[in-house]
Amino acid sequence: MGTKPLRLAVDTNVLLDLAEPVEAVLDAFAVLDRRLPDHDRLVVPSVLDELAFLCDSADTERVRQLALAALELGREPGRFRVMLELVYPQDTVEEVARAVRSPDLLPTEEVHDSLILAEAALLGCGLLLTSDEHLRGVDHEHLTLVLNPFELMPPVIASPRDLVRKFFR
Repeated sequence: MGTKPLRLAVDTNVLLDLAEPVEAVLDAFAVLDRRLPDHDRLVVPSVLDELAFLCDSADTERVRQLALAALELGREPGRFRVMLELVYPQDTVEEVARAVRSPDLLPTEEVHDSLILAEAALLGCGLLLTSDEHLRGVDHEHLTLVLNPFELMPPVIASPRDLVRKFFR
């Protein structure tokens, strides 16, 4: 019996950077492809929501175009698995997200980041790839304690640069 492939969730900023394309993000995916060829790349519903919002309402035409290009990446066969919805009720997602927005984890105003983190945990992702400072600053040990009552394991949270520099080179 083989091992389950690593599930990797990508944040909105990673998809925008991939659409740009930013070299560090391209390098991170190249390293993942080389080191973990069977990993499963997931785009969680909150990331899709944010990209759709940016397509319509971003401050600049450039960001609107990048958001559209990022959405198109999800349509490329074999590149990402787009999760339109979770098997969990939305109430559960929101309850986990509220728990993550607690002192010393994520600021209370970071609703979107908490939803992305909750969805990644609920999907059993071992890694959340993000450039977001709030998410990258989350204390993993404290997050583990917060998610424990939900019987969830937190993903490792890393930026594309961190992934390339620390984990694989």
